[in-house]
Amino acid sequence: MKPDPVYRRVVLKLSGEAFAGDGGFGIEPAVVGSIAQEVAEAVELGVAVAVVVGGGNILRGGTAAAGGVDRVNADYMGMLATVINGLALQDALEQSGVPTRVQTAIWMQQLAEPYIRRRATRHLEKGRVVIFAGGTGNPYFSTDTTAALRAMEMDAEAILMAKQVDGVYDSDPKSNPHAVRFDRLTYLDVLNRGLQVMDSTAITLCMDNKLPIVVFDLMRTGNVRRVICGEHIGTVVDGGD
Repeated sequence: MKPDPVYRRVVLKLSGEAFAGDGGFGIEPAVVGSIAQEVAEAVELGVAVAVVVGGGNILRGGTAAAGGVDRVNADYMGMLATVINGLALQDALEQSGVPTRVQTAIWMQQLAEPYIRRRATRHLEKGRVVIFAGGTGNPYFSTDTTAALRAMEMDAEAILMAKQVDGVYDSDPKSNPHAVRFDRLTYLDVLNRGLQVMDSTAITLCMDNKLPIVVFDLMRTGNVRRVICGEHIGTVVDGGD
């Protein structure tokens, strides 16, 4: 018997680095296939899944700007990188038999649909996965903020922040073996402590709209399903009510 999901509609946030595997750059097909399988398991449970993808495995706008590229141009370059990742994930999902649509905030009709809220909602209602690429379509906004914005527009019940670490820590667990992992945090805890969950704009949007965030380890097989079914893994960020 299939477990009963506690969330019926979610936005899954994937960093660009997740697509690169251990290589740190580019796209590793086996890794993308593994991510697609995780999403497919959620869809099999009857959950509506939208995905927001980053582009840091190809180009990060902030890094390019720091290297001397005009900030606005750098951010647009980063948005285009997310479209490459979105198309790669779409291909992997459809090879797994999951109908998928990519919608972009920047018009590129030969590659993907333009972002239209009602159309995206309809896709989700029909059991299709919707991948949101191109960020918000505006410079100076991160894909974290995109995830928060799209989650609210889609009436999602939670944002699933897929990381390469098993939750939120008080310091970097890779450099501090004594780092402490939090099971639960409030939005204000994250903002006041400067914890690396999402950027402050995204956290504030979630706080204002009481949208919970679950931070978990993407690298462990089955974790997307576990989170959706309410298993207590990773860190939950909410209002603390």
